[in-house]
Amino acid sequence: MSSLNLDDFTDLIERPDGGVRRDAEAYRERQIVPPGSLGRLDELGEWLAAAQGAVPVRPIEHPRAVLFAGDHGIAGLGVSARPAGSADQLVRAVLEGASPASILARRLGVPVRVVDMALDCDPAGLPDEVVRHRVRRGSGRIDVEDALTQEEAEAAFRAGVAVADEEADSGTDLVVLGDISVGGTTAAAVLVAALCGTDASVVTGRGGLAIGDLAWMRKCAAVRDALRRARPVLGDQLQLLAVVGGADLAAMTGFLLQSAVRKMPVVLDGVVAAACALVGQRVAFRAPDWWLAGQNSGEPAQAKALDRMAIEPLLDHGVTVGEGAGALLALPLVQAAAALAAELPEKPSAEAEETEDEPVPDPEPETEVEAGTAADPEPEPGTAAGARAEAEPSAREA
Repeated sequence: MSSLNLDDFTDLIERPDGGVRRDAEAYRERQIVPPGSLGRLDELGEWLAAAQGAVPVRPIEHPRAVLFAGDHGIAGLGVSARPAGSADQLVRAVLEGASPASILARRLGVPVRVVDMALDCDPAGLPDEVVRHRVRRGSGRIDVEDALTQEEAEAAFRAGVAVADEEADSGTDLVVLGDISVGGTTAAAVLVAALCGTDASVVTGRGGLAIGDLAWMRKCAAVRDALRRARPVLGDQLQLLAVVGGADLAAMTGFLLQSAVRKMPVVLDGVVAAACALVGQRVAFRAPDWWLAGQNSGEPAQAKALDRMAIEPLLDHGVTVGEGAGALLALPLVQAAAALAAELPEKPSAEAEETEDEPVPDPEPETEVEAGTAADPEPEPGTAAGARAEAEPSAREA
Protein backbone atom coordinates (compact mmCIF):
# COMPACT_ATOMS: atom_id res chain seq x y z
CA MET A 1 0.00 0.00 0.00
CA SER A 2 1.43 3.37 -1.03
CA SER A 3 2.04 6.02 1.61
CA LEU A 4 1.44 8.69 -1.01
CA ASN A 5 -2.16 9.93 -1.08
CA LEU A 6 -2.82 11.80 -4.33
CA ASP A 7 -6.24 12.91 -3.07
CA ASP A 8 -4.45 15.48 -0.91
CA PHE A 9 -3.75 17.54 -4.03
CA THR A 10 -7.47 18.16 -4.48
CA ASP A 11 -7.53 20.13 -1.23
CA LEU A 12 -4.12 21.76 -1.70
CA ILE A 13 -4.69 23.19 -5.19
CA GLU A 14 -6.72 26.38 -5.50
CA ARG A 15 -7.78 28.10 -8.69
CA PRO A 16 -6.03 31.33 -9.73
CA ASP A 17 -7.61 34.26 -7.87
CA GLY A 18 -10.93 35.11 -9.55
CA GLY A 19 -11.21 38.44 -7.77
CA VAL A 20 -7.80 39.50 -9.02
CA ARG A 21 -8.78 38.45 -12.52
CA ARG A 22 -11.84 40.70 -12.35
CA ASP A 23 -9.62 43.52 -11.13
CA ALA A 24 -7.30 42.86 -14.08
CA GLU A 25 -10.26 43.06 -16.46
CA ALA A 26 -11.33 46.36 -14.93
CA TYR A 27 -7.77 47.66 -15.16
CA ARG A 28 -7.67 46.62 -18.82
CA GLU A 29 -10.89 48.57 -19.43
CA ARG A 30 -9.13 51.74 -18.29
CA GLN A 31 -6.20 51.41 -20.70
CA ILE A 32 -5.99 53.45 -23.88
CA VAL A 33 -6.09 50.42 -26.22
CA PRO A 34 -9.67 49.07 -26.39
CA PRO A 35 -10.16 45.72 -24.60
CA GLY A 36 -10.25 42.79 -27.00
CA SER A 37 -8.16 44.53 -29.63
CA LEU A 38 -5.08 42.58 -28.56
CA GLY A 39 -6.83 39.25 -29.09
CA ARG A 40 -5.60 36.40 -26.97
CA LEU A 41 -2.92 38.58 -25.40
CA ASP A 42 -5.67 40.23 -23.35
CA GLU A 43 -6.78 36.85 -22.04
CA LEU A 44 -3.20 35.83 -21.28
CA GLY A 45 -2.51 39.02 -19.36
CA GLU A 46 -5.59 38.54 -17.20
CA TRP A 47 -4.70 34.87 -16.61
CA LEU A 48 -1.20 35.83 -15.49
CA ALA A 49 -2.55 38.49 -13.15
CA ALA A 50 -4.84 35.92 -11.52
CA ALA A 51 -2.00 33.40 -11.27
CA GLN A 52 0.31 35.98 -9.69
CA GLY A 53 -2.40 37.56 -7.56
CA ALA A 54 -1.23 40.99 -8.73
CA VAL A 55 -2.67 43.91 -10.73
CA PRO A 56 -0.98 45.13 -12.80
CA VAL A 57 0.68 41.86 -13.74
CA ARG A 58 4.38 41.45 -13.01
CA PRO A 59 6.74 40.76 -15.93
CA ILE A 60 7.98 37.19 -16.50
CA GLU A 61 11.61 37.66 -15.45
CA HIS A 62 12.75 34.22 -14.29
CA PRO A 63 11.40 31.54 -16.65
CA ARG A 64 12.97 28.09 -16.68
CA ALA A 65 12.84 25.11 -19.03
CA VAL A 66 12.59 21.80 -17.14
CA LEU A 67 13.01 18.62 -19.19
CA PHE A 68 12.41 15.15 -17.74
CA ALA A 69 14.33 12.38 -19.49
CA GLY A 70 13.88 8.62 -19.78
CA ASP A 71 14.00 5.58 -22.04
CA HIS A 72 11.00 3.31 -22.55
CA GLY A 73 11.21 -0.42 -23.10
CA ILE A 74 8.38 -0.29 -25.64
CA ALA A 75 10.83 1.35 -28.08
CA GLY A 76 12.39 -2.09 -28.52
CA LEU A 77 9.38 -3.05 -30.67
CA GLY A 78 10.39 -0.57 -33.36
CA VAL A 79 7.66 1.98 -32.54
CA SER A 80 10.12 4.88 -32.69
CA ALA A 81 12.38 6.16 -35.44
CA ARG A 82 15.21 6.36 -32.92
CA PRO A 83 17.04 3.30 -31.57
CA ALA A 84 15.79 1.98 -28.23
CA GLY A 85 17.81 3.26 -25.30
CA SER A 86 19.28 6.25 -27.14
CA ALA A 87 17.65 9.12 -25.21
CA ASP A 88 20.98 9.86 -23.52
CA GLN A 89 22.30 11.11 -26.87
CA LEU A 90 19.47 13.64 -26.98
CA VAL A 91 20.24 14.69 -23.42
CA ARG A 92 23.91 15.27 -24.26
CA ALA A 93 22.92 17.40 -27.25
CA VAL A 94 20.79 19.57 -24.97
CA LEU A 95 23.55 19.89 -22.39
CA GLU A 96 26.08 20.77 -25.07
CA GLY A 97 23.80 23.45 -26.53
CA ALA A 98 23.42 21.70 -29.89
CA SER A 99 19.69 20.83 -29.82
CA PRO A 100 16.81 23.00 -31.09
CA ALA A 101 15.56 23.48 -27.53
CA SER A 102 18.91 24.57 -26.16
CA ILE A 103 19.45 26.98 -29.07
CA LEU A 104 16.03 28.54 -28.52
CA ALA A 105 16.57 28.70 -24.77
CA ARG A 106 19.93 30.38 -25.24
CA ARG A 107 18.40 32.90 -27.61
CA LEU A 108 15.61 33.67 -25.15
CA GLY A 109 17.88 33.74 -22.10
CA VAL A 110 16.11 30.81 -20.45
CA PRO A 111 18.10 28.38 -18.28
CA VAL A 112 17.52 24.69 -19.08
CA ARG A 113 17.35 21.98 -16.43
CA VAL A 114 17.48 18.31 -17.43
CA VAL A 115 16.26 15.69 -14.93
CA ASP A 116 17.22 12.07 -15.66
CA MET A 117 14.52 9.73 -14.37
CA ALA A 118 15.13 6.53 -16.36
CA LEU A 119 17.81 6.91 -19.02
CA ASP A 120 19.23 3.59 -20.21
CA CYS A 121 22.88 4.56 -19.80
CA ASP A 122 25.64 4.66 -17.23
CA PRO A 123 24.87 7.61 -14.91
CA ALA A 124 28.59 8.29 -14.54
CA GLY A 125 28.62 9.77 -18.03
CA LEU A 126 26.27 12.61 -17.09
CA PRO A 127 26.54 15.48 -14.58
CA ASP A 128 25.51 14.74 -11.01
CA GLU A 129 22.78 17.40 -11.04
CA VAL A 130 21.19 15.59 -14.01
CA VAL A 131 21.18 12.04 -12.61
CA ARG A 132 20.58 12.61 -8.89
CA HIS A 133 16.81 11.87 -9.17
CA ARG A 134 17.12 8.76 -11.35
CA VAL A 135 14.74 5.96 -10.32
CA ARG A 136 15.86 3.14 -12.59
CA ARG A 137 17.63 2.40 -15.85
CA GLY A 138 14.88 2.43 -18.50
CA SER A 139 11.17 1.77 -17.99
CA GLY A 140 9.50 -1.60 -18.66
CA ARG A 141 7.84 -2.71 -21.90
CA ILE A 142 4.28 -1.65 -21.21
CA ASP A 143 2.56 -4.02 -23.64
CA VAL A 144 3.63 -7.06 -21.60
CA GLU A 145 4.93 -5.76 -18.26
CA ASP A 146 4.62 -2.82 -15.90
CA ALA A 147 6.70 0.23 -16.63
CA LEU A 148 7.59 0.58 -12.93
CA THR A 149 7.04 -1.07 -9.62
CA GLN A 150 4.67 0.73 -7.27
CA GLU A 151 7.64 1.87 -5.17
CA GLU A 152 9.46 3.21 -8.25
CA ALA A 153 6.35 5.07 -9.39
CA GLU A 154 6.02 6.71 -5.99
CA ALA A 155 9.72 7.62 -5.94
CA ALA A 156 9.46 9.16 -9.40
CA PHE A 157 6.34 11.10 -8.48
CA ARG A 158 7.99 12.43 -5.33
CA ALA A 159 11.05 13.42 -7.37
CA GLY A 160 8.83 15.53 -9.61
CA VAL A 161 7.27 17.18 -6.56
CA ALA A 162 10.75 17.92 -5.18
CA VAL A 163 11.90 19.48 -8.46
CA ALA A 164 8.81 21.73 -8.50
CA ASP A 165 9.55 22.86 -4.95
CA GLU A 166 13.17 23.56 -5.86
CA GLU A 167 12.11 25.71 -8.80
CA ALA A 168 9.47 27.62 -6.84
CA ASP A 169 11.89 28.22 -3.96
CA SER A 170 14.57 29.52 -6.35
CA GLY A 171 12.25 32.23 -7.71
CA THR A 172 11.22 30.65 -11.01
CA ASP A 173 8.05 32.49 -12.09
CA LEU A 174 7.10 30.33 -15.09
CA VAL A 175 8.18 26.87 -16.27
CA VAL A 176 8.42 25.50 -19.79
CA LEU A 177 7.86 21.75 -19.34
CA GLY A 178 9.09 19.17 -21.83
CA ASP A 179 10.48 15.66 -22.12
CA ILE A 180 13.50 13.94 -23.65
CA SER A 181 12.57 10.35 -24.34
CA VAL A 182 12.56 7.47 -26.80
CA GLY A 183 9.25 5.62 -26.76
CA GLY A 184 7.61 8.28 -24.60
CA THR A 185 4.92 9.18 -27.12
CA THR A 186 3.71 5.57 -27.10
CA ALA A 187 3.26 5.60 -23.32
CA ALA A 188 1.58 9.01 -23.60
CA ALA A 189 -0.86 7.68 -26.20
CA VAL A 190 -1.80 4.80 -23.89
CA LEU A 191 -2.49 7.16 -20.98
CA VAL A 192 -4.65 9.46 -23.12
CA ALA A 193 -6.58 6.58 -24.69
CA ALA A 194 -7.21 5.02 -21.28
CA LEU A 195 -8.37 8.25 -19.66
CA CYS A 196 -10.50 9.37 -22.62
CA GLY A 197 -11.94 5.94 -23.42
CA THR A 198 -10.80 5.87 -27.04
CA ASP A 199 -9.24 3.25 -29.31
CA ALA A 200 -5.55 2.94 -30.06
CA SER A 201 -5.83 4.16 -33.65
CA VAL A 202 -7.46 7.42 -32.53
CA VAL A 203 -4.51 8.51 -30.40
CA THR A 204 -1.49 6.96 -32.11
CA GLY A 205 0.69 9.46 -33.93
CA ARG A 206 3.97 9.36 -35.81
CA GLY A 207 6.19 10.55 -32.98
CA GLY A 208 8.81 13.27 -32.75
CA LEU A 209 10.94 11.85 -35.57
CA ALA A 210 8.20 10.68 -37.91
CA ILE A 211 7.84 6.91 -38.41
CA GLY A 212 6.65 5.09 -41.51
CA ASP A 213 3.41 3.17 -41.98
CA LEU A 214 4.74 -0.20 -40.79
CA ALA A 215 6.19 1.30 -37.64
CA TRP A 216 2.91 3.16 -37.07
CA MET A 217 0.98 -0.12 -37.25
CA ARG A 218 3.39 -1.68 -34.75
CA LYS A 219 2.87 1.33 -32.52
CA CYS A 220 -0.93 0.98 -32.77
CA ALA A 221 -0.66 -2.67 -31.76
CA ALA A 222 1.57 -1.77 -28.81
CA VAL A 223 -0.86 0.91 -27.64
CA ARG A 224 -3.77 -1.52 -28.00
CA ASP A 225 -2.03 -4.21 -25.92
CA ALA A 226 -0.97 -1.73 -23.26
CA LEU A 227 -4.52 -0.39 -23.08
CA ARG A 228 -5.76 -3.81 -22.04
CA ARG A 229 -3.39 -3.63 -19.10
CA ALA A 230 -4.29 -0.03 -18.28
CA ARG A 231 -8.08 -0.25 -18.04
CA PRO A 232 -8.24 -2.30 -14.83
CA VAL A 233 -6.24 0.32 -12.90
CA LEU A 234 -7.94 3.50 -14.11
CA GLY A 235 -9.19 4.31 -10.63
CA ASP A 236 -5.67 4.69 -9.21
CA GLN A 237 -3.62 7.29 -11.06
CA LEU A 238 -0.31 6.37 -9.43
CA GLN A 239 -0.82 2.71 -10.30
CA LEU A 240 -1.78 3.72 -13.84
CA LEU A 241 1.57 5.52 -14.19
CA ALA A 242 3.33 2.45 -12.82
CA VAL A 243 1.61 0.05 -15.22
CA VAL A 244 1.69 1.97 -18.52
CA GLY A 245 3.59 5.20 -17.86
CA GLY A 246 7.24 5.45 -16.96
CA ALA A 247 9.52 7.16 -14.50
CA ASP A 248 9.73 10.36 -16.54
CA LEU A 249 5.95 10.54 -16.94
CA ALA A 250 5.33 9.89 -13.24
CA ALA A 251 7.81 12.63 -12.34
CA MET A 252 6.22 15.09 -14.76
CA THR A 253 2.79 14.41 -13.26
CA GLY A 254 4.12 15.08 -9.76
CA PHE A 255 5.87 18.21 -11.01
CA LEU A 256 2.67 19.56 -12.60
CA LEU A 257 0.55 18.99 -9.51
CA GLN A 258 3.07 20.49 -7.12
CA SER A 259 3.57 23.48 -9.43
CA ALA A 260 -0.17 24.12 -9.12
CA VAL A 261 0.10 23.83 -5.34
CA ARG A 262 2.94 26.39 -5.38
CA LYS A 263 0.99 28.64 -7.80
CA MET A 264 3.74 28.45 -10.42
CA PRO A 265 2.42 28.65 -14.01
CA VAL A 266 3.56 25.99 -16.47
CA VAL A 267 3.65 25.99 -20.29
CA LEU A 268 3.20 22.45 -21.65
CA ASP A 269 5.18 21.35 -24.67
CA GLY A 270 4.00 18.27 -26.56
CA VAL A 271 2.03 15.05 -26.24
CA VAL A 272 3.98 13.64 -23.28
CA ALA A 273 3.42 16.76 -21.18
CA ALA A 274 -0.24 16.84 -22.23
CA ALA A 275 -0.72 13.19 -21.20
CA CYS A 276 0.80 13.86 -17.79
CA ALA A 277 -1.41 16.93 -17.42
CA LEU A 278 -4.46 14.77 -18.16
CA VAL A 279 -3.44 12.37 -15.40
CA GLY A 280 -2.98 15.40 -13.14
CA GLN A 281 -6.48 16.61 -13.96
CA ARG A 282 -7.85 13.24 -12.82
CA VAL A 283 -6.05 13.75 -9.51
CA ALA A 284 -7.05 17.41 -8.95
CA PHE A 285 -9.67 18.97 -11.23
CA ARG A 286 -8.55 22.54 -10.53
CA ALA A 287 -4.92 21.92 -11.51
CA PRO A 288 -5.26 22.63 -15.28
CA ASP A 289 -6.13 26.26 -14.48
CA TRP A 290 -2.40 26.76 -13.82
CA TRP A 291 -1.24 25.37 -17.18
CA LEU A 292 -0.95 26.67 -20.73
CA ALA A 293 -0.37 24.65 -23.88
CA GLY A 294 2.51 26.18 -25.79
CA GLN A 295 1.79 24.63 -29.17
CA ASN A 296 -0.10 22.06 -31.18
CA SER A 297 2.41 19.43 -32.22
CA GLY A 298 0.00 17.57 -34.50
CA GLU A 299 0.00 14.43 -32.34
CA PRO A 300 -3.60 13.17 -32.07
CA ALA A 301 -3.19 12.16 -28.43
CA GLN A 302 -2.11 15.70 -27.54
CA ALA A 303 -5.16 17.19 -29.25
CA LYS A 304 -7.41 14.71 -27.44
CA ALA A 305 -5.89 15.48 -24.04
CA LEU A 306 -6.00 19.27 -24.47
CA ASP A 307 -9.59 19.12 -25.65
CA ARG A 308 -10.55 17.09 -22.58
CA MET A 309 -8.93 19.74 -20.34
CA ALA A 310 -10.36 22.66 -22.38
CA ILE A 311 -6.87 24.07 -22.99
CA GLU A 312 -6.26 25.80 -26.33
CA PRO A 313 -2.68 25.83 -27.68
CA LEU A 314 -1.06 29.22 -28.13
CA LEU A 315 0.72 28.29 -31.37
CA ASP A 316 0.09 25.83 -34.19
CA HIS A 317 3.45 25.30 -35.88
CA GLY A 318 3.51 21.49 -35.81
CA VAL A 319 6.84 21.34 -33.94
CA THR A 320 7.37 17.66 -33.06
CA VAL A 321 11.02 17.71 -32.01
CA GLY A 322 10.12 17.65 -28.30
CA GLU A 323 12.56 18.80 -25.62
CA GLY A 324 10.31 21.78 -24.87
CA ALA A 325 11.10 23.48 -28.18
CA GLY A 326 7.49 24.19 -29.12
CA ALA A 327 6.67 25.61 -25.71
CA LEU A 328 9.80 27.78 -25.80
CA LEU A 329 8.51 29.33 -29.02
CA ALA A 330 5.37 30.37 -27.15
CA LEU A 331 7.25 31.95 -24.25
CA PRO A 332 7.78 35.37 -25.94
CA LEU A 333 4.01 35.52 -26.52
CA VAL A 334 3.36 35.06 -22.80
CA GLN A 335 6.01 37.63 -21.91
CA ALA A 336 4.52 40.09 -24.41
CA ALA A 337 1.08 39.66 -22.86
CA ALA A 338 2.50 40.44 -19.43
CA ALA A 339 4.33 43.52 -20.68
CA LEU A 340 1.30 44.93 -22.49
CA ALA A 341 -1.03 44.29 -19.57
CA ALA A 342 1.33 46.09 -17.20
CA GLU A 343 2.71 48.94 -19.29
CA LEU A 344 -0.09 50.27 -21.49
CA PRO A 345 -1.04 53.72 -20.17
CA GLU A 346 -4.48 54.40 -18.79
CA LYS A 347 -7.04 56.68 -20.41
CA PRO A 348 -7.40 60.17 -18.89
CA SER A 349 -9.86 60.22 -16.01
CA ALA A 350 -13.42 61.40 -16.64
CA GLU A 351 -12.94 64.47 -14.42
CA ALA A 352 -9.86 65.52 -16.38
CA GLU A 353 -11.70 65.11 -19.69
CA GLU A 354 -14.63 67.20 -18.46
CA THR A 355 -12.26 69.93 -17.28
CA GLU A 356 -10.50 70.00 -20.63
CA ASP A 357 -13.76 70.15 -22.60
CA GLU A 358 -15.50 72.76 -20.41
CA PRO A 359 -15.38 76.29 -22.00
CA VAL A 360 -13.63 78.96 -20.00
CA PRO A 361 -16.21 81.66 -18.99
CA ASP A 362 -15.59 85.28 -19.92
CA PRO A 363 -14.56 87.39 -16.95
CA GLU A 364 -17.34 89.52 -15.50
CA PRO A 365 -16.89 93.29 -15.72
CA GLU A 366 -15.09 94.55 -12.73
CA THR A 367 -16.59 97.24 -10.53
CA GLU A 368 -14.80 100.50 -10.17
CA VAL A 369 -13.77 99.54 -6.72
CA GLU A 370 -12.37 96.15 -7.82
CA ALA A 371 -10.54 97.76 -10.74
CA GLY A 372 -9.00 100.33 -8.47
CA THR A 373 -10.77 103.21 -10.33
CA ALA A 374 -13.25 104.30 -7.66
CA ALA A 375 -13.77 108.11 -7.49
CA ASP A 376 -11.94 109.91 -4.81
CA PRO A 377 -14.16 111.33 -2.08
CA GLU A 378 -15.35 114.88 -2.81
CA PRO A 379 -13.04 117.38 -1.03
CA GLU A 380 -14.57 119.53 1.60
CA PRO A 381 -14.92 123.25 0.82
CA GLY A 382 -12.45 125.58 2.49
CA THR A 383 -9.60 123.12 2.39
CA ALA A 384 -6.55 123.28 0.13
CA ALA A 385 -7.83 120.28 -1.77
CA GLY A 386 -11.19 121.99 -2.20
CA ALA A 387 -9.54 125.11 -3.57
CA ARG A 388 -7.62 123.07 -6.13
CA ALA A 389 -10.80 121.25 -7.17
CA GLU A 390 -12.59 124.54 -7.71
CA ALA A 391 -9.69 125.87 -9.77
CA GLU A 392 -9.40 122.81 -12.11
CA PRO A 393 -12.71 123.36 -13.95
CA SER A 394 -11.75 126.98 -14.68
CA ALA A 395 -8.47 125.90 -16.10
CA ARG A 396 -10.16 123.27 -18.35
CA GLU A 397 -12.69 125.83 -19.54
CA ALA A 398 -9.88 128.29 -20.42
